[in-house]
Amino acid sequence: MQPSILSRVLALTLMTATAQPVFATTDITNSGPTHAQINASMNANTELKQLISWAIEHDAGIQQIHYQADALQDMGVATSQWMDPKLKVGVGGLPVDSFAFDDDPMTNISVGLMQQFGRGNTLGLKQKQSDQQANSIREKADVRDLELENAITTQWNELVFQQNVYGLLQQNQTLFRELEHYLSTNYGVGSNQAQDIIQAQLQIGLIDDKLQANQQMQQKIKAQLSEWVGDNAFTMQANNYPDWVVLNGYLSTNAGANSSTTPESNYQALVNHPSIRMSDLLIKSSETGIDIANEAYLPEFGVEVMYGYRQANGMGGQPASDLLSVYLTMDIPLFTEKRQDKKLSSAQHQLGAAKAQRDLLLRQMNAKINALTVDRYNLEQRIERYQDSLLKRAKEKTHAIERGYQNNTSQLDEYIRAASDELTLAIEQERLQADLQKTNSSLAYLLNKF
Repeated sequence: MQPSILSRVLALTLMTATAQPVFATTDITNSGPTHAQINASMNANTELKQLISWAIEHDAGIQQIHYQADALQDMGVATSQWMDPKLKVGVGGLPVDSFAFDDDPMTNISVGLMQQFGRGNTLGLKQKQSDQQANSIREKADVRDLELENAITTQWNELVFQQNVYGLLQQNQTLFRELEHYLSTNYGVGSNQAQDIIQAQLQIGLIDDKLQANQQMQQKIKAQLSEWVGDNAFTMQANNYPDWVVLNGYLSTNAGANSSTTPESNYQALVNHPSIRMSDLLIKSSETGIDIANEAYLPEFGVEVMYGYRQANGMGGQPASDLLSVYLTMDIPLFTEKRQDKKLSSAQHQLGAAKAQRDLLLRQMNAKINALTVDRYNLEQRIERYQDSLLKRAKEKTHAIERGYQNNTSQLDEYIRAASDELTLAIEQERLQADLQKTNSSLAYLLNKF
């Protein structure tokens, strides 16, 4: 056995295993990003925004929402019009003994029109309410935009995580392939050496399985993304996390104790969220519903005009004059207790329900923001601990065991465990980075800060 040769192989392969992943990740340490990382981040942000724009432009869900809004608005125009006039045609004063039109001067052939008008300003208020409801549905389209941004960004971040892990696994696999090749080439056939080779080959097989599982997950994520971005999901290059310029700017401006935003500042941001704007329009619609209910206490008018044509002669033997009749009709809402009063009470209850729904939604969204802010702060602290302490200690442990293996004071399986532990810590750090990106995406959705 030649310890010096093994030392060079292990040192070389260890540096390969502990090197930074081939895919750049977000760095929250004090050291600034490199020029290459900045360019990669800019390219990733550009491609991600292009994918989101394409998804929004081609999303069938948004088209459906706009169709619903247009349908409701058109229906509002239709229901706010006067009722169609009614044509009335008939014969009056016809003698039953002869059924002649010219025997009795009272016999006439009548043609009339009847027109019913709206009650008070009910028709105008109905159109106003339909417009408010249609606008609230259009706000739902903006909610859909945010949902698409959040969903695509979340899947993008998960894909970046999987690719970073794939790079780590490949580096670890390279380590054990070179070690297995060295052991097979330079060692004898003793039991210990054979066991070392088998252990290295086992690790290579295990990493192969992890690489395949990783590829499976990447393909699954791209398949899920194809729901929104189509075939672009299979050609995009998700090489970096977003930079979150807008979100970080907002959080740094509104930062309070423990790096969390205050509830007041959250509420100020939330009132501009499409979900809250949609609730505001539903409240206005309910207020218009109260106005419509109040109009029910007013009478409803109608006009009827009749023209009667007569063929008989009058008393003096002259042809009888035709007849013109004009009527004004109105209903009198006298019994309001079971009808108008209940409609007004129902409209008031609906307004109360709409306001309560808005308040509940605000509280729920604010609570989610507070919880996500706590997660974000703690994730940043944990990532810093991994970078400043845990990964360094793991590398030191691996180096110590390597030196022990060179001096025949430790076994190869100890070195394999140390290298595996180091890989596990590196993957855990990547998972924390991905969780931080997921948290940022959820915050950007709630605060409308993509």
